[in-house]
Amino acid sequence: MKSHYRAVVIGGGVVGASVLYHLTRFGWSDVALIERAELTAGSTWHAAAGFHALNADPNVAALQDYTINLYREIEAESGWDIGLHMTGGVNIASDPARWEWLKSAWAVFQSVGIETARLVTPDEIKAICPIVDVTGVLGGLHDSNEGHLDPYGTTHAYAGAAKKRGADIILRNRVVELKARADGRWDVITEQGTIIAEHVINAGGLWAKQLGRMAGVDLPVTPMEHHYFITDDIPEIAALDREIGIAVDLDGFSYLRQERKGVLLGVYEQNPKHWNMDGAPWDYGIELIPEDIDRISPELAKAHERFPCLATAGIRKWVNGAFTFTPDGNPIVGPVRGLRNYWVACGVMAGFSQGGGVGKSLAEWMIFGEPQADIFGMDIARYGAFAANREYLRQTTRQFYSRRFVMTFP
Repeated sequence: MKSHYRAVVIGGGVVGASVLYHLTRFGWSDVALIERAELTAGSTWHAAAGFHALNADPNVAALQDYTINLYREIEAESGWDIGLHMTGGVNIASDPARWEWLKSAWAVFQSVGIETARLVTPDEIKAICPIVDVTGVLGGLHDSNEGHLDPYGTTHAYAGAAKKRGADIILRNRVVELKARADGRWDVITEQGTIIAEHVINAGGLWAKQLGRMAGVDLPVTPMEHHYFITDDIPEIAALDREIGIAVDLDGFSYLRQERKGVLLGVYEQNPKHWNMDGAPWDYGIELIPEDIDRISPELAKAHERFPCLATAGIRKWVNGAFTFTPDGNPIVGPVRGLRNYWVACGVMAGFSQGGGVGKSLAEWMIFGEPQADIFGMDIARYGAFAANREYLRQTTRQFYSRRFVMTFP
């Protein structure tokens, strides 16, 4: 560990690793990433790790498309196997308004140059994901540029590629204090000593709140619980000679992908629950939260209707892990008003869809003065101090989570 760096990224999840990678990609080699435990500890390690470009904001959709197209590049550059499964995916509509919304989303895709998407019929949905019951389905939006990957390998690919360009990775060393210097530099005080950094990037994930308070800012982020389960082998899956596409039942608030010869199914329940609103305990890392099946049972019932093979499938593993959310669900990215050279890349709840684009945009902002893409919807400047009010944050993040797959009309 050196005593001085041009930039120090705090947080070793997929977002922090992406920021580090992009800083080195754009020419800064005197940079380091500091992680209190191991790479992926926190939210990244247990992520379902699906990725997609679909987003109501066309600028965010374009950044997600960038992230997806980057994966083969970082795999080749780093030498890490990221476990990439380009299965394609389909969003399913069984409500007339939802079907119209998917048609408009397809038009947005076309407008930003995403040409891998197409509207599909119920029969085509059945071909993409044979275990879907298409009863009542009106149509879907299919994108061949969707899939899932290995969160561990992907994070190490970002970090490994950055190391090849000169970056340092400092593990098992918690940041305990941040002190601003008069010249704009920062004392990053860690368990193993003090580092002087010209720039500090808070990519702390579940610990972003605490890292913000160390710098004197209360960030509008809070962790929330999220469930998925993995089944035993399913005969209908085992009999196939190809991997099924990801299926998102928007009206049922669930998503499904293949996991070996079974499936992984996750839900966005209408009765969500916060977890440690002020940030995760410092000794938390590679742990899970006890599952709360009764709370998510309405969404599970809908999933069993859409995917009937679940009725006879054994459940091999439950995962209830925490992710960090903002009031509107978009990340908070950029320089913090009133703090010199303190940057944030937090609240990225869809890290494997958005992490690459967030890292690219923040690195461009730091090095070139502004990001190439229009990231107005991610800029931390959209929030004032009001957004960190505990009750406001509790209600707005709860509302966003429960409306993750709900249409919002003007």
